[in-house]
Amino acid sequence: MRKIRDISLFLRDFSLNENLDLFASGQSSSATAIDSIAFNGAKVTRYINEFWTSKQRQASSIQEISYRACFKPQLPHFFIDFLTQEDDVVYDPFSGRGTTVIEAGLMGRNVIANDINPLSRILTKPRFFVPDIGELKKRLAEMPIRTKTKANLDLSMFYHRDTEAEIASLKEYLRQKHENGNEDQLDSWIRMVATNRLTGHSKGFFSVYTLPPNQAVSPESQMEINKKLKQKPEYRDTRNLILLKTRDLLRNLTEKQIGNLERAGGKARFFELDARETKRIRRGSVQLTVTSPPFLDIVDYHQDNWLRCWFNSIDDEKVAKKITMSKTLEEWSVVMLDVFRELRRITKEGGWVAFEVGELRNGKIRLDEHVVPLGIEAGFRCEGIVINSQQFTKTSNIWGIKNNQRGTNTNRIVLFHKD
Repeated sequence: MRKIRDISLFLRDFSLNENLDLFASGQSSSATAIDSIAFNGAKVTRYINEFWTSKQRQASSIQEISYRACFKPQLPHFFIDFLTQEDDVVYDPFSGRGTTVIEAGLMGRNVIANDINPLSRILTKPRFFVPDIGELKKRLAEMPIRTKTKANLDLSMFYHRDTEAEIASLKEYLRQKHENGNEDQLDSWIRMVATNRLTGHSKGFFSVYTLPPNQAVSPESQMEINKKLKQKPEYRDTRNLILLKTRDLLRNLTEKQIGNLERAGGKARFFELDARETKRIRRGSVQLTVTSPPFLDIVDYHQDNWLRCWFNSIDDEKVAKKITMSKTLEEWSVVMLDVFRELRRITKEGGWVAFEVGELRNGKIRLDEHVVPLGIEAGFRCEGIVINSQQFTKTSNIWGIKNNQRGTNTNRIVLFHKD
């Protein structure tokens, strides 16, 4: 943890080139732009700079798992680096693909992950335990493949019949291992990688060409894609693709990082709780929360996850009923206020919450401006709004104002402190 006496001074004077360990970009950095907004007569400062870069090559390869609406690992790395020290507890109540807790594990922190979606644990927990490639290859070879096996629903628009037989055989193998209590770390790794490879837009996936893997199209939509592209599913060797993706996930991990992940994984706690009621997390135990909550009613759980849930024998309709999807800003704010109250309960004195939000409806709703009073009402002190602004080639707006011709990609994080 950096010895920062005044976080406002740190953010104001931040220079990316002077903080090369924070994913150095090799680019010249500009001074932090500062303005403020008022809430009930009090001013909250906004700090705008390129605090971190989002170049994928600079992040750990173990983070490369697709998931809907997830932030880059450089975001949690930034806050973990200067707000925690080794063995502190880092938490994410909306863990998703596990970006925050995996990054924390890589950095030698302890972790707690929570997400009411069971796919989150499936995609996150196995990555704390890096497999031996030889043992993985042997396990894959031992798995029974019944060539005449078919899925219990029509997947012919996605898969060649031989590929479908391999997927259905793997699904049944994993189901039996799980139900018998015999699913080990190798099995869980295979489950994680296979879940991520079910569909995608390259030959590195099990399916014919379709949408990116963070969202599954309906069978009807896939038939339209196939017709438009004049394509038919070709055979994919699922075992070989699992090995290839595994090597890709492990390609830049160091021995120290592998050890850090294993230690963190051994102590890690994974929950599938409502983020408003996490009584299994001890009061005053978390040093830092880094999270990004669901944004109103903009994600259809069934539409995005039906195939992943099928493969993992999860009742997607049952899960969807548990997920709180607020249809209005007022409903969302009520839910988030209760989340903040629970976060204050579990946060240490002197601990932090970095709450990443965005803009909705073409910038008409700026969620950070709604989040600030919620955190304050829950008992936190708002230290400011951190806006990471990275240049890219498409024009975009920050706060409704066009920045430059090349445009920017932004993250907006409201930073809270528990006194």
